[in-house]
Amino acid sequence: MLLSTTRVSVHQLRRYATTAVPKDKDHYHLVVVGGGAGGLSIAAKFTEVLTTLDKGKVVVIEPNEMHYYQPMWTLVGAGIKTVAQSGRPMASVMPRQVKWIRDRCVSIEPDHNRVRLSGANGVLSYDFLVVAVGIHIDWNRVKGLTDALKTPGVCSNYSVETVTKTLPAIEGIKEGNAIFTFPNTAIKCAGAPQKIMYLADAYWRQHGIRDKINITYNTALGVIFGVPKYAKALNKIVDQKNINVNYRHNLVEVVADKKEAVFEDLASNERKRFKYDMLHVTPPMSAPPLVSSLADPQSGGYMSVNKETLQHVKYENIFGIGDCTNAPTSKTAAAVAAQTGVVSRNLLAVMKGKKPYAHYDGYTSCPLVTGNNKCILAEFDYNLEPLETFPIDQSKESRLMYYMKKDLMPNMYWNGLLKGIWNGPQFYRRIMHLGMGK
Repeated sequence: MLLSTTRVSVHQLRRYATTAVPKDKDHYHLVVVGGGAGGLSIAAKFTEVLTTLDKGKVVVIEPNEMHYYQPMWTLVGAGIKTVAQSGRPMASVMPRQVKWIRDRCVSIEPDHNRVRLSGANGVLSYDFLVVAVGIHIDWNRVKGLTDALKTPGVCSNYSVETVTKTLPAIEGIKEGNAIFTFPNTAIKCAGAPQKIMYLADAYWRQHGIRDKINITYNTALGVIFGVPKYAKALNKIVDQKNINVNYRHNLVEVVADKKEAVFEDLASNERKRFKYDMLHVTPPMSAPPLVSSLADPQSGGYMSVNKETLQHVKYENIFGIGDCTNAPTSKTAAAVAAQTGVVSRNLLAVMKGKKPYAHYDGYTSCPLVTGNNKCILAEFDYNLEPLETFPIDQSKESRLMYYMKKDLMPNMYWNGLLKGIWNGPQFYRRIMHLGMGK
């Protein structure tokens, strides 16, 4: 449901801070670190939607000049969309009342309510902090990968620099072995490693060469998908498409001059070599080093938050959103949308001297494109239980869901989520299920 537009003046907000901080030109009421989907949505809510914090009270720290809708990169890799369609200048999506500092945050000092920047901006102090810095991609954790990505046939949809290699790799193979990987780490959009595989399969079928190409999906996971309902459907699809699936296989090295991908069998610790003619790599990912001061030993380096309120477990004036936190859900834009409503409500409550009250149920969504004009819309919660919006079986392939993924969701992202007015489909789910849905 759209967040209530009842506006609250900054003068009505009770200041909260764990430590006294200086009031100077480098002090801000709300600092948002990260100009991705979560950061911009929260900034918009506190300047244009939920409250009317005055100009200069909210700052977003973000060094990049471009903002990308990364869920589109699956379609970019398949040649259905272009890189240009997936990005917009950061200045065009930054909320108008926000001060944008084009710099990189290098450390967070929560005991002193301040952050340090890499450039001339130096140190900023804050009353409240929202951390939305995404996830770190560890290209170097796979030996030889960075060099291999410079060679024909090796590609990845996980960066703007490498996604343009995917379509040429798909088009370039006429016969031989095509391998798609899933690493032994948390990743953003856990369905993406499969989506490009199904779209490549469709391309090769359309061009009459599918029977000459062996498709292998090597995943470090023990299942094809974490939610049993959707895993059952996907297992049938890979069988129908004659795709070889090897579980508990983790990519550890790419030997480009021999066109070999080396995998560790996590069950036996044995190293196995696979010959490839095309290799799509989903790289390992990890917590951004920036959030180390907000992590604890049990969080795997990710920012430690209460999984329901998304407030930091120790610092009450700090909230986390998106991929950088240890909230145990899939890291997707859909999860960010659901989290923005929770974070904004709870942060406003804390600003007013109250306790957080909104609860995040772990909602996330993964539109699993399974071929041309086909998609399974997986929606689920913390317990890996389906949390479906539509009153139909969403584990079945659907043309409607494909066009939602292709055309509707980008519009919702640019004109809803980034503007702070889309909190996910919970309200509409209840309507479609006649008030009986979660």
